Amino acid sequence: MIIDIMAQGLRQTEHTPARGVHLCREGIGQGSSGLGLNLAELVAPMGVGASPAAEALRGPTGLRKMARILVVDDEAHVRSMIGATLERRGFDVQMASCGRDAMAMLEENSFDLVLTDIVMKDGNGIALLERMHGQQPNLPVVMVTAIHDISVAIDSMRRGAFDYLLKPFEREHLLSIVQRALDHRLALEESHTYQQNLEHVVRARTEMLHQAMEDLEHSYDVTLEALGDALDLKDSETEGHSKRVTAYTIALARAMGISPADIKVIARGAFLHDIGKMAIPDEILRKPGKLTPEEQEIMREHCTRGYHMLRKIPFLAEAAEIVFSHQEHFDGSGYPGGLRGTETPVGSRIFAVADTLDAITSDRPYRKARSFDAAREEILRCSGTQFDPAVVEVFLKIPNELWHELRSEITGQNKRFSTFDIAHAPTPPVM
Repeated sequence: MIIDIMAQGLRQTEHTPARGVHLCREGIGQGSSGLGLNLAELVAPMGVGASPAAEALRGPTGLRKMARILVVDDEAHVRSMIGATLERRGFDVQMASCGRDAMAMLEENSFDLVLTDIVMKDGNGIALLERMHGQQPNLPVVMVTAIHDISVAIDSMRRGAFDYLLKPFEREHLLSIVQRALDHRLALEESHTYQQNLEHVVRARTEMLHQAMEDLEHSYDVTLEALGDALDLKDSETEGHSKRVTAYTIALARAMGISPADIKVIARGAFLHDIGKMAIPDEILRKPGKLTPEEQEIMREHCTRGYHMLRKIPFLAEAAEIVFSHQEHFDGSGYPGGLRGTETPVGSRIFAVADTLDAITSDRPYRKARSFDAAREEILRCSGTQFDPAVVEVFLKIPNELWHELRSEITGQNKRFSTFDIAHAPTPPVM
């Protein structure tokens, strides 16, 4: 399909995953039936709102089981008491007598919680806290100390501690703090998993929406193809003109460095530039002789008629501007608006050169086709009057071989025409 294949060739292939999209858990679950995705299942596949991590860690008493805890204290009896209390509740407890050993163990193993003394013989527990928090910010750390100073507790919290446990303490108080710390750790992990799954769902939805838009755009372009074929049937004198001038316009726009997105708009405008002729009476459109002044005025209405046909179609609104102004001249002598210079859209100024190139090199009932060299000379002669000099300058740097090749592809003399190849071809060489 002339426009569909061309649009595919110009389509960007990189997709950036959507970021910063806020969707609630319920909203995703309820609204995902059309995509076959349910975030609740992704986040909590075991049901009852619990993740696999939660089920693995939660014991019959409500305390976390199998969690690995590191106890750091330079007093052996304190380490032993804390370790024994936690091991009786089913936790995997490892112990270190100093900050250096603790950091070595953290590098070799993963832990769910650290309980550390503040004052130790080989260093300050606050410094150990800062090092652990810097390396593993989601690892909860509980400070265990005999210092009854609220400022020390506040300072610990500011530096990343989860909680503060004063010696001496009751075993149940220890277990309560451990449980809350592990709950906090698990909540962070589930939040991270939820965020990852949420991004996956959003990314999947974005990709599916993009595919749906591509399918819709394909349907639109198939419709455009049918409109172009209908115009060729109505005006057989210029059969194939829309396809040729579209190919020439694409090549020239690429050589001028126009963006792929803008080229798609320009290409649609080029392909549909004569669509307004569908509303011109056949006795005028197919008249073999010269048109009268009155008939010429009616023929000139095809620009405005085509514009009004397309402007109400959202994806053709920009292309409609090119349809409206494709007969404007750079010096303001064209129609229907008498636009001058850059008042005319750049797509129309590019199309004007491509249109003349095809007109001169195509057979007409009243004359035979002329060469591409003749077209080049005529376009150069009209630079600054009919044509934008900047467009003409780029056109003159493109070798005639490219225009011959494009024309051959479209007419089938060389191979089956494909605007996909044109759109993906290298930018025309500059001489």
